[in-house]
Amino acid sequence: MKAAIAVPATLALVWRSYSHNSLTPLGILVATLTAVAHAIHPWNLPFVLLCVFFLAGTRVTKIKKDVKASLTLHSQGSSGGEGPRTHVQVLANSLMASVFTLLHAYQLSQRRKAVLSGQMPEGSFCFKWGSGDLLVIGIIANYAAVCADTFSSELGILSRSTPRLITSFNLRKVPPGTNGGVTVWGLVAGALGSLIIVTASLLFLPLCTDETDGKLFGGPAWSPSQKGMLAWGLVIWGALGSLLDSFLGGWLQRSVVDSRTGKIVEGEGGVRVLVSTDDNPQRFKKSTDVHAHILKGEGKDAVENVDASSAVKGEEASRGPYEPKDKHRKSTFGDHNPTRVVESGLDLLDNNDVNFLMAFTMSIGAVAIAGYYWGIPLQDILRA
Repeated sequence: MKAAIAVPATLALVWRSYSHNSLTPLGILVATLTAVAHAIHPWNLPFVLLCVFFLAGTRVTKIKKDVKASLTLHSQGSSGGEGPRTHVQVLANSLMASVFTLLHAYQLSQRRKAVLSGQMPEGSFCFKWGSGDLLVIGIIANYAAVCADTFSSELGILSRSTPRLITSFNLRKVPPGTNGGVTVWGLVAGALGSLIIVTASLLFLPLCTDETDGKLFGGPAWSPSQKGMLAWGLVIWGALGSLLDSFLGGWLQRSVVDSRTGKIVEGEGGVRVLVSTDDNPQRFKKSTDVHAHILKGEGKDAVENVDASSAVKGEEASRGPYEPKDKHRKSTFGDHNPTRVVESGLDLLDNNDVNFLMAFTMSIGAVAIAGYYWGIPLQDILRA
């Protein structure tokens, strides 16, 4: 990408992140390095996709921000909602795309060196149907998937219908913000996010034309059916990324609910949220009455039994009722019932781990599927 465009565009993104408090200071630094990695590519496509994802993602984050903040709780005790994104969150969404962008930029540079050295005749570096430029498919798939996930999370939580836990056999109802909780509106929003990325891709992909037919590294012009197959295939693949994120989150990421309000507790920057059992080794059972009220009369069948804290015996049992101003209080009510309990999921990954695993899987998967469909061996992906 030309420096005359990349430099001011990067500075504009940095200023917007700072003025809108979209990223933490370290997040701005990492985002700047990510933008530089994308701008190194001779095509405009990677940098454009990064910009589209950032602008679209921050925009949907701001939609009804106050409403979304009231639906969940912050791990520090304040209202929920998305705060400034950290450097870890930036990397979780864009690291795979950055790696693929740098690798493909290296491929193109090797081709240009061969042409300039006279070893090969003049060629065209367009993107052709069935080409070995499979890394480009991975870049688009990465941003289609993470944009779909962002749209699904930020807009799906506003759905009027109660989320259903996708990893539950009976698709039980769960509080808004639960990892693995899905709604129809959330799925539609995810497809919209994927569509936005793929549309931008088609506008900025240097597709081969009739003029490039017969040239080295070139190819015939794309037919409408080929464009349609590529577009809809990537849109569907990106939307599936949001579903994969829900499955991974529902299985591998612990969702924590506040027993006092029935709201999901969100960790700072996507990190894990502590529960009562994290500092209390005693085993306990979660109250179904609380969740029956949370789920609006769904009853005991709507919740799953998990470990909960038993009554504290001895000297602590004589303590008085719950006092919010007591800074030395335990993470329990005055009756020693836990204030935070596990709603669903295993405590194996945090939100950032899940996002990166999803992006990694969808990027690699898209490259593998495209290579299989076009009959290109995977060992040829990195060849110039």
